[in-house]
Amino acid sequence: MTPPDPATAAPPAPPLTGLRVLDLATLFAGPLAATLLGDFGADVVKVEHPRRPDPSRGHGPSKDGVGLWWKVLGRNKRTVTLDLSTPGGRTTLLRLVRTADVVVENFRPGTLEKWDLGWPELSAVNPRLVLARVTGFGQFGPYAHRPGFGTLAEAMSGFAALTGEPDAPPTLPPFGLADSIAGLTTAYAIMTALAARDRTGEGQVVDMALIEPILAVLGPHPTWYDQLGYVQPRTGNRSQNNAPRGTYRTADGTWVAVSTSAQSIAERVMVLVGRPDLIDAPWFATGGGRARHADVLDEAVGGWIARHTRADVLAAFEKAEAAVAPVQDVRDVMEDPQYQALATVTTVDDPQLGALRMQNVLFRLSATPGSIRWAGRPHGADTEEVLTELGLTPADLAELRSEGAL
Repeated sequence: MTPPDPATAAPPAPPLTGLRVLDLATLFAGPLAATLLGDFGADVVKVEHPRRPDPSRGHGPSKDGVGLWWKVLGRNKRTVTLDLSTPGGRTTLLRLVRTADVVVENFRPGTLEKWDLGWPELSAVNPRLVLARVTGFGQFGPYAHRPGFGTLAEAMSGFAALTGEPDAPPTLPPFGLADSIAGLTTAYAIMTALAARDRTGEGQVVDMALIEPILAVLGPHPTWYDQLGYVQPRTGNRSQNNAPRGTYRTADGTWVAVSTSAQSIAERVMVLVGRPDLIDAPWFATGGGRARHADVLDEAVGGWIARHTRADVLAAFEKAEAAVAPVQDVRDVMEDPQYQALATVTTVDDPQLGALRMQNVLFRLSATPGSIRWAGRPHGADTEEVLTELGLTPADLAELRSEGAL
């Protein structure tokens, strides 16, 4: 038997092929989780209100009236419209749920229940369903019914209190940090629940609160406080665990970041900047000791960097096998040779805007890679296709439209 020609053989199916996800969520954390699943082959059906599309379509800059953020967040999703508060919308969603593996939603607790679409109703029509519920504060507790956004999670978790200069106000990130962390975590939680389903045959509910994943990535702060009563203060770009560490201005007015988490790296940096004498100081032998003498180390490192261009700094650090990186804005990122080698930013052909560049799938799989099949589609673009797949007739669709359900 002749083996298949690799040049003509069909590419392997993505790993999540056959998985169907209903994305009922809006804005960022829930939809991002669905995007990550779609990137690796899941059939993601984005369900939006007929008259109130996902607000992410209007967030940030647009081109020719088309929101660019949505093009990224909505990629690999088919879009349908459905008003879940109407009888027809409820019935149609339940028909979709019968075909689905996962539902992602981020309504306030009790909203689905108000429409008789809570877990009892959804699991009754599909016992294998995984329902991922993403909210600001979780499904229970004293804050559960408050409106919740990533900014509040960044404040509540301790992140903002840690961020900024010592004598300046707490600092919030200029992007959706808590939402993004929660989106990544929700995708992981969904895959965990699906793995459990493979063993038990039954689905379950994922309760994801925005305030929790960001606290998890902050590290051992609760344990430090529990055991030592220690509360880490704001230290700007400095670390309390090692030094030199921070951003430093070069002779040509650009910036670089230096890290010396390893002792050997710290020693190489001091040799490079002409201060090997500091290595022999008793306090230099530990990261904490170096952090307590950050003024001395920053003067040595910052002074040397200030006398050299960024290109020379990067070349010298690389030759010395010391850790450095340029502080880049998005213009630099798009031209960075390492990002180019990894294809971290890829080009997607879009019917509305033509060639679009955006972040590629999040990681590379050697045998069954993910891909971006299309960018975010117009509001409701696939309603007829998806509902026809369920068996609805043109007359059924017309009736739903007359009711305002589509």
